[in-house]
Amino acid sequence: MSNSEREPDPMTDEQKRRDQLLRAEHSTEADAAPRIEVSEHDGNVRIDIADTAAVRPGPGPGVEGADGS
Repeated sequence: MSNSEREPDPMTDEQKRRDQLLRAEHSTEADAAPRIEVSEHDGNVRIDIADTAAVRPGPGPGVEGADGS
């Protein structure tokens, strides 16, 4: 069967992402939570880290500068 003869995948990209993130042993729903927010304003796309993201860029707890000082 060639690729053009396959049935279309019933899963959306978001469903595929969630499925992959929850496949690991001991994973939780929090692991599959969205980590970014994408918005468009006047033709410009903005990508922000979601306020609810468990993991954020920058120094982690206990690292110098992590508290904003």
